[in-house]
Amino acid sequence: MTPLASGNLQATFALAEQKLLACVHCGLCLEACPTYVITGNENDGPRGRIYLMRSVAEGRLENTSSAFSKHIGRCLGCRACEQACPAGVEYGQLLEASREELNSAQPKNDLTNRVLRFALKHVWLSKPRLTLFFTLSRLFRDLGLPRLLLKTRVLRLVSERAEFAMALLESSRPVKNEPNFLPAGQTDPDAPRVLMFMGCVGEGLFARVNRATQRVLHANGYSVEAPTDQVCCGALHAHAGDLEGARNLARKNIAALENTNGETIVTNAGGCGAMLESYGHLLANDAAWSARALEFSARVKDIGQKLKDKVAAQGSEIGSEVITYDSSCHLLYGQHAADASREILQQISGLRFVALEGSERCCGAAGIYNLMQPELSGEVLREKLKNVAATNADVLATGNPGCQMHIGAGAKLAGMKVRVCHPVELLDESYERAGLYANGEGS
Repeated sequence: MTPLASGNLQATFALAEQKLLACVHCGLCLEACPTYVITGNENDGPRGRIYLMRSVAEGRLENTSSAFSKHIGRCLGCRACEQACPAGVEYGQLLEASREELNSAQPKNDLTNRVLRFALKHVWLSKPRLTLFFTLSRLFRDLGLPRLLLKTRVLRLVSERAEFAMALLESSRPVKNEPNFLPAGQTDPDAPRVLMFMGCVGEGLFARVNRATQRVLHANGYSVEAPTDQVCCGALHAHAGDLEGARNLARKNIAALENTNGETIVTNAGGCGAMLESYGHLLANDAAWSARALEFSARVKDIGQKLKDKVAAQGSEIGSEVITYDSSCHLLYGQHAADASREILQQISGLRFVALEGSERCCGAAGIYNLMQPELSGEVLREKLKNVAATNADVLATGNPGCQMHIGAGAKLAGMKVRVCHPVELLDESYERAGLYANGEGS
């Protein structure tokens, strides 16, 4: 039998043996798992995948087996099972170790894997190349080319995956003019200071959300600093099984955002925030960085959590549009901050809010899962869109750019007239209408 290529899953099994063995196959996790609900296949549920992990770790199953590759690869990594599990199995950490095992065992001549490895190693780990990539992507988007290609439906002749990828890019396009300033008083030396994590996709395609976050924090009395040498959080690498790449990025971010005054690190992306909070685990075996990583992770908060630290400024009405909210999985199950993100909307006067059924369910984005597993991702998304349509909402707010793009792309291809945005964008709009930025200066 083929031995484990790297031994990482064996090492993880040894470290987390008690929690793995605590899985008594009760099945409480199954209904929380989107892929199990769709397929009904035991191996597409958490307990089935844990059994596969244990089989590989204990040498009873080859790490190159089709069952291990297929069902670990089909996991969304939403971590909803962790909240449902009465035994406290840390499934997310086990999944990352399994993905690392797959990353080392997968055929190197597979085109999809080769493209993914190249992008993660030669683009995402290089800040200049990544900046160039997003600059060209924005230019392509802002010229209206994705919209034109989607309108002509020419991409459908190539593949549905190509069409959806273009819809993802188009869905990141701004649909409203944003204020281009920060409020006056932003340099107040007595204002409490926070550090802001910008994110690669966040700053690359959703800079408007970062600017809105900065304006809202300033309006609530915070001084905001965004160190320029921060890099990608490493979530894409971790989800793809490139944990060494994720550690490389984690060290750079710790160095960039490290300080001695304990300032909060504010994020506005659930995926990034959950990854930053996991640095302590990611670098646990690195003697030079483990303590620094734990201190770093303890300082991470979502924008919603930070606004709860004190009474947030009240915003004006923003119109008669009906608003609904969808929870980002990693904001909900990773950062445990989905309620705080939704409560941002409570600071907007007269908001017409309607609850979304299944808000706690994954939308199917899961990093690049929607491009790697398009069929299953599409099934998950269709259920989400059905629930969104039932709300008759004009606007859907969600706290993660990947979710914004995925739901937005699905809605666009389905002909749904719904605007998808971040909750802080709505609060920012209400602050502008309230005159909180009236004395602002160009930023």
